[in-house]
Amino acid sequence: MEFEPVIGLEVHCRISSKTKMFCRCSNDIFNAKPNTHVCPVCMGFPGMLPLLNEEVVKKGILGALALGCEIPGFSKMDRKSYFYPDLPKGFQISQYDLPVSVKGGITIALSDGSTKRIGITRLHLEDDAGKLTHTAGGTLVDFNRSGTPLMEIVSEPDLRSTEEASLYARQLQKIMRYVGASDADMEKGMMRFDINVSLRPRGQKEFGVRSETKNLNSFRSLEKALDYEIKRQTEILESGGTVVQETRGWDDNKEVTISQRGKEEAADYRYFPEPDIPPIVVTREMVEELKKQIPELHDKKADRYQSELGLPAQDAHQLSHDAALAAYFEAALEVSGEPKKTSNWLLSELMALLNADGLSISESKLAPENLGKLVKLIEDGAITGKIAKDIFKEIYEGNLDPEKAVEEKGLKVMSDTGELEKICQQIIDRNPQIVADFKGGKEKALSGLVGQVMGVTGGSANPKSVNEILRKLLAESTL
Repeated sequence: MEFEPVIGLEVHCRISSKTKMFCRCSNDIFNAKPNTHVCPVCMGFPGMLPLLNEEVVKKGILGALALGCEIPGFSKMDRKSYFYPDLPKGFQISQYDLPVSVKGGITIALSDGSTKRIGITRLHLEDDAGKLTHTAGGTLVDFNRSGTPLMEIVSEPDLRSTEEASLYARQLQKIMRYVGASDADMEKGMMRFDINVSLRPRGQKEFGVRSETKNLNSFRSLEKALDYEIKRQTEILESGGTVVQETRGWDDNKEVTISQRGKEEAADYRYFPEPDIPPIVVTREMVEELKKQIPELHDKKADRYQSELGLPAQDAHQLSHDAALAAYFEAALEVSGEPKKTSNWLLSELMALLNADGLSISESKLAPENLGKLVKLIEDGAITGKIAKDIFKEIYEGNLDPEKAVEEKGLKVMSDTGELEKICQQIIDRNPQIVADFKGGKEKALSGLVGQVMGVTGGSANPKSVNEILRKLLAESTL
């Protein structure tokens, strides 16, 4: 019997607010010393009252709007009770029956060229728990993460393969980054996945018994865990066994899921309205203002780069994949006016230096305006591509103005046509065989003469001008 996977994802993204969800502790906790970004509120001390962060609500709604969700005018926070050592309050403040958004969806492009819309049940807000670190001597608890704000994005069970789930998760990451709702940086613990997997005989409408695997922190883990769960459940069903509804964990070293506990239902969490936080009222005016903040998203941007700027599909998608990279490109293009050349310099020369330095485009030493100026100098014929490459690292390291650097170093292309003609004639006179080959129909022979002229001029001659002068002189030549 052939089985079909039915997959749903719960994606947790940390909201990129300055402070935590209910207190004034910093939300920038990456690499911070344990338990240094804490206070009585996020530590759950008795009598401490939470105050909902307005920035968190607005960024959560912004993310929801980018996912096509509806925004109800009224939502509320709820207490989700459970005991765990890194949850100091004894409950999580989340949203249950009245979340801040509902009914959205995004479209993914599959490898076979088709597209598929994946429904989103809801995006709701909640605070995070702390972090446990297990050691040989015991378990350590760091509460820096406690109270940091999360968006939980719950998909419909529309995913049918590991490929679809991975594409969906990657699409979510791009969207959250584009709108500035979350940095969604998995290396910094800002994005995690819970996967729900069940199998059913192909053609059957009813879902099978599902398992949930929690806290996957990379795309690789997501893909490996899905592959494993599908294989595990297939083997159980094919052998006549029964899949148990349970919560499982992922062992990244062994690449297996491990049973942890029976799957909780809503009743187990004893949800009830959070008594210390008033309901969230969202006006239509607020929603319309937030809609205006949603930028052109990556898919539309990639299409525009191809249709309006004439970039190849691969370059267009590479540039638009990262919001910061796209912004850098557009700022450089505004100065250069040359889409293809700017794209080439950014994706090849600049990215090579950034990768060597271990920097992101946001950390580039070279301002986009100066990259644009360099490309413009080449296009205007003021310098050659060779000269630009020779001085590029220096310009990058010091964020130098290329125009001033070229002027100070005397690197501008030879503008004396008479002098250049003399050099070209000398090269022709020295190479009768190459001239004969060219006149005999070997077009490629000309490149040998061009190369020699460029060598004599130290690369300061414009190759286009050299080519034109050589052709003119060869046409007049009697050799």
